[in-house]
Amino acid sequence: MSEFFGVDSEVGRLRTVLVHRPGAELRRVTPKHRCGMLLPALPWAERARAEHDEFAGALRAAGVAVLYLTELLQDALEYAPAREHAIETVTSDRRLGEELRGQLGEYLAGLRPEELCQVLIMGLARDEFPGGRGAVFGLLDAWDYVIDPLPNLVFARDICVWIGDSVAVTSPPGRRQEAELAAIVFAHHPMFSGTKRLYEPGHELLAGGDVLLLAPGVVAIGIGAQTSSAGMERLARRVLDAGFAHTVLAVLTNSAAGECLDTLCTVAGPDTVVMRPDVAYSLVARTIIKRGEGGLRLSHPRPFLEAAADAMGLDRLHVIETGLGPARAGPARPEAFGGQGAQWDDAGNLLALGPGKVISYERNELTNARLEAAGIEVIRVPGGELAGCRGGPRAICCPVGREPAVMPEPGAGDERAA
Repeated sequence: MSEFFGVDSEVGRLRTVLVHRPGAELRRVTPKHRCGMLLPALPWAERARAEHDEFAGALRAAGVAVLYLTELLQDALEYAPAREHAIETVTSDRRLGEELRGQLGEYLAGLRPEELCQVLIMGLARDEFPGGRGAVFGLLDAWDYVIDPLPNLVFARDICVWIGDSVAVTSPPGRRQEAELAAIVFAHHPMFSGTKRLYEPGHELLAGGDVLLLAPGVVAIGIGAQTSSAGMERLARRVLDAGFAHTVLAVLTNSAAGECLDTLCTVAGPDTVVMRPDVAYSLVARTIIKRGEGGLRLSHPRPFLEAAADAMGLDRLHVIETGLGPARAGPARPEAFGGQGAQWDDAGNLLALGPGKVISYERNELTNARLEAAGIEVIRVPGGELAGCRGGPRAICCPVGREPAVMPEPGAGDERAA
């Protein structure tokens, strides 16, 4: 496996990322078939792609290698085991019925790798499937989908997380097909030969946005609408047993909007986090460490910032508050985001390029100003069409390679604060 793969923190110099460039799958979403779309409104696909290209350009300008999921998937589908994996995944949909499942499997098996890759991402409507027949097929409308398009694939962080030299292919709710595409790439592409896996799409609910690598050896996992306690426990046990972490923080997000932990807290530096002011001092965590052979020890609840600083070996964490206050928190329902009262210009969820340097959406004006006042360099990119459910640059890429993080000595935070 390449020396460029491996991640021990959120802030080591970024070397390599995996992204999905949004494409025609966004144009396949309709009011009738939203396909679980996380974006707050039907997207302008061309603008979303242009924004993503600017984001990728900013990464390259910073010396980051950008890998595209679509290209890797197409390469992997040259191999028979990858094709079998892909076809088995889409034909396991219980909505199909036995007859249609067999017809679809035969059709997909006859496609070239680039065609199969396209269908897996863009989906397949009834009128695009020439070999369909039978009762289930006959009851579909012309533009009902036999295979759903994947408009959320752009949010690559949700479906895979690198921890150490291993990858967790996660299991976010309602996004099994997306996660399986990542699993195909990591299992069958020669670039990732020998990559160890910490998690699988069929396991308990777990979203990559709920996983923060606070420091080498310290992993925080949010528990809420996207990640279950059981999913947290399984990943915690895996990273502790593998030696990738000495401490796991189970963080109770309690978000009515179903937000992931990384929308509540983003790591901007070795001892610096960006947090919404309504949660910065109310978020609670429980520390998990190994106990004996295969056992886990769970602490009493503590303030998240206190528990995190202790686990990271710091006296305190420096907090930069986003410009979003509790009185202006916007609507609680995800489907209402983007409506009146939503505070997109004040969001967090930024991506650290290295210590003291981040990428943020340009519309995050107040947050960006506060970051710069704290001495952090901010690279601004557009995000009008890509901002969904308080997501940001962190949400649309999965780091697969960072240089090892250098942590400050205890007391450094107090000296800076003074």
